[in-house]
Amino acid sequence: MMLLVLSEDHKEHLSFLSKVDASVVGEFGRIALEFLRKGTSPKIYEGAARKLCVPVEMVQHGVEGLMFLMTESSKHMISEVDFLDSVLVLGFSEELNKILLQLYVQHHNQIRSTLNQLLPTQPTYHNLEWRLDIQLASRSIRQQIIPMVTMRLHLTGNSDIRRVLQTDPSTLLHLISTLEAALAALKTSHARRILRNIK
Repeated sequence: MMLLVLSEDHKEHLSFLSKVDASVVGEFGRIALEFLRKGTSPKIYEGAARKLCVPVEMVQHGVEGLMFLMTESSKHMISEVDFLDSVLVLGFSEELNKILLQLYVQHHNQIRSTLNQLLPTQPTYHNLEWRLDIQLASRSIRQQIIPMVTMRLHLTGNSDIRRVLQTDPSTLLHLISTLEAALAALKTSHARRILRNIK
């Protein structure tokens, strides 16, 4: 079970929906989805405000509140039952709750797809080449051992990236232990819960 926690500001913004017709709520849903894909447009807010004879800010807050409700619900893949339980705190009529649920059910896959496209793509690991060099002597010191690890890291993303890194073995061991600690932390239930909520 997963319920959305709405702040007082969001509740206030969404309260405007109870003051308009069902057709207007559907139109606000369409505007919210359009804004999610293409960005906001003050002209659309102004046009809707004129039609409804209300301040522009009220329309803007209503659309943004609806956009937040839909994106957060889609992001967390909330079930239909949990969605209805989440909007119960808004005190809307049963009819309005059904309209909001219908908007969510019809568009949540499209919203998730749009949100995924908006995420920046990070380079990912592809390959690693390494070489161990050991300096045994120099002009000033006849006997010395200075090991150095050279690595070439291949990353893929929008374009192939290669990075050459060089380090001594003790720094490399420290780096390995830090990464292993980070991986262990990632497997804890607390980290898994956080990751589930940000996907």
